[in-house]
Amino acid sequence: MTDSPTALDLPMVDPLPEATRKYFDICQEKLGMVPNVLKAHAFDIAKLNAFTAMYNDLMLGESNLTKLEREMIAVVVSSVNRCFYCLVAHGAAVRQLSGDPILGEQIVLNWRVAALEPRQKAMLSFAAKLTESCHSVDDTDRATLREAGFSDRDIWDIASVAGFFNMTNRVATATDMKPNPEYHASYR
Repeated sequence: MTDSPTALDLPMVDPLPEATRKYFDICQEKLGMVPNVLKAHAFDIAKLNAFTAMYNDLMLGESNLTKLEREMIAVVVSSVNRCFYCLVAHGAAVRQLSGDPILGEQIVLNWRVAALEPRQKAMLSFAAKLTESCHSVDDTDRATLREAGFSDRDIWDIASVAGFFNMTNRVATATDMKPNPEYHASYR
């Protein structure tokens, strides 16, 4: 095991560009750390910028999905994929946003046992199916989401968040990305 954000030997650009350094300073100020996923991408600033732009759009941008719901999708996808980095990091976000450490742990371990609204269950069921067997998603699945109150735009957002985390789970696992230790104890 290594103390670096990943087991790959890809050093951060040195010195970091001013905009990147400022972004890392904001993370340090708001989160008390710079997430290792950002440090891991910092070997190539263009890749880091692409990653952060997509993440910020999907997870923080305009959507009818709440931030908590988007984090729940991230955790369910990461649970299916058994992505250690994302389960730890986004599990902490679910604990923070819900104010409920039990809910956070339930979603990490088995979202089906969590006390969720029917709307959230439909959303997470779709995200899990999209992750487990993308080829089997059909009109019935989209109709179920619509019946639960999701618009076509919402379905796009659910699919986009699930798709993003399927990609990042694979990169995190392939590079042996390690979550920041601070995530483990946060919001418990």
